[in-house]
Amino acid sequence: MARIRYLAYMSANPAALADFYTSNFGMNELGRTADGDVTLTDGGFNITIFRLRSKLNELRMETGLHHLGVAVDNIDAVVARYLARHPRGTVVAESGDLQHGDVRIHDPETNPITLSQRNFGLPSPAERTPRIAHMALNALDPECIRDFYMDIFGFRELFEAHKERFKEPTYRNRHVGDGFTNVAIQTFYSGGEEGHEARFGIAHVGFLVPDSKAQAELVTRNGATVAARPAHRKQSEARMRDPEGNGADLSQRGWEVDQNKWVRAAA
Repeated sequence: MARIRYLAYMSANPAALADFYTSNFGMNELGRTADGDVTLTDGGFNITIFRLRSKLNELRMETGLHHLGVAVDNIDAVVARYLARHPRGTVVAESGDLQHGDVRIHDPETNPITLSQRNFGLPSPAERTPRIAHMALNALDPECIRDFYMDIFGFRELFEAHKERFKEPTYRNRHVGDGFTNVAIQTFYSGGEEGHEARFGIAHVGFLVPDSKAQAELVTRNGATVAARPAHRKQSEARMRDPEGNGADLSQRGWEVDQNKWVRAAA
């Protein structure tokens, strides 16, 4: 079954950013490259922090959260579904090393998604805390991106956590899950809604933590900033900005990750 298991950052100083996450979130280092890239894991994700440089030749050459990756059972079958849906879609071979998947495709709004048939070099998942259990994608057409993840990867649409907001006629956000990670697909042009960050693509991630107040105090002592989430944002208590400004929710309440399935800090 397909599962998001990879997350790429672009950074001016990967070693320093990696040290922040190993020190404050208990991540383990998996490896480094001669170019200065660092790969970590929280037990479920391969988190690769690339040193931003022209050699990468990415569509978006800027620091911050960059792209995600999906572990799949059969890459050929996924690529076939992708090309059947998007006949002019771009498929790019990748190296398959620790820092990359095997093949890259792109969503309908050109955000890259790397695919791996080898779980991005990760061992069996260890569902510990703190760990990533949420990410938010900003999109021009949330329904289109929702359909893409459901059709290509078999993710399921989620309704329970936001059932009251779905009653609002202007609410366009959509939510999908792979059984382990909650993906909020938000409209980029949100009309100035409180708590929304207008960053295209991956806007932020979310960490499931045992105690959000204690986690907030820890990261604040070590170079991050933290602010409480607005009252209507009910699935996390705080939003952290790491030392490079990347957003991450801190939540002990947890997230809806599949139909009839939630992950919570007490679990």
